Amino acid sequence: MTDALRPMTKQRLYEQVLERLRQYVAEGGLRAGDRLPPERDLAQRLGVSRASVKQAIVVLEVQGLVEARHGGGTYLVRDSLDTEPVDRMVERRRRLPDVLEAREALETKLAELAAERRSEEDLAAMRSALAHMSEEISAGGHGVEGDRLFHAAVTAAAHSGLLAEFMRSIAEQIAESRTESLRQPGRPSRSLSQHRAILDAIAAQQPRQAATAMRRHVRTVAKVRLLDWEPEESGES
Repeated sequence: MTDALRPMTKQRLYEQVLERLRQYVAEGGLRAGDRLPPERDLAQRLGVSRASVKQAIVVLEVQGLVEARHGGGTYLVRDSLDTEPVDRMVERRRRLPDVLEAREALETKLAELAAERRSEEDLAAMRSALAHMSEEISAGGHGVEGDRLFHAAVTAAAHSGLLAEFMRSIAEQIAESRTESLRQPGRPSRSLSQHRAILDAIAAQQPRQAATAMRRHVRTVAKVRLLDWEPEESGES
């Protein structure tokens, strides 16, 4: 049954705080590495509770836009606070566990098959993808395109038409999980290292090790801040 006619709610107060913070950063010309005012000061200046400010900061953390250091304040990770709508985050949080479960099942098998069936051309494609990802990370990026190319190369190396079709059918959801994972602090370099372990096992034609390395990688992908976030449903907070 559709929930399109669910009761209307007011905009959550912390969403209004998010918009004010976005304006503050833009108008103040703040850049990555700059510090936001303390939560207590923000609450006082905005005329809201510290709880509302804290909820807004958590949303910014989940989106990888700020880093909250214990006892050290909150710092910008990017040059702006262009946040995505909270409702979109809520929807992604709802479907992400299913996507990650499907990825583990499919990609573990694909890695195993790739170790059995890969060609030299397949290995070259994987190495090229990792070189691309490394360049992206060195340039300050998250390595998203290199990550995509690597997993596509592993899928191709499995030489399984049906499994490849399954992967194509959830490509959009996989892209979401990739972006979510790679914007976690320190994640791009860790993912690159895990990809190299997968490639080493595939190159050595070790199916069990390749499957284990891929399973370990996908379970790391699943460790994202979004899944720890508890969205505030009330419009009064």
